[in-house]
Amino acid sequence: MVRIRLRRMGMKKQPSYRIVVADSKAPRDGKYIENIGFYNPRTEPPTIQINEERALYWLGVGAQPTEAAARLLEKTGVMEKFRAMKGK
Repeated sequence: MVRIRLRRMGMKKQPSYRIVVADSKAPRDGKYIENIGFYNPRTEPPTIQINEERALYWLGVGAQPTEAAARLLEKTGVMEKFRAMKGK
């Protein structure tokens, strides 16, 4: 199964994350299929940047977001657009 999830980056105790599409069997910081954005919780307000076009593509072909990735997709409005596309 393909998942949309966070990949931890940054130094010790200074995390930032990439939002990636990866096989569910791959390790957290291991091999991934595509990088679709990033999330930095250490800025005020937290920085979230997602390539909406690619995120919608991967959701459309059946990729399942993890809980954390789903929250970020909700905040940026990608999930709302996906539900609107799916409803048509």
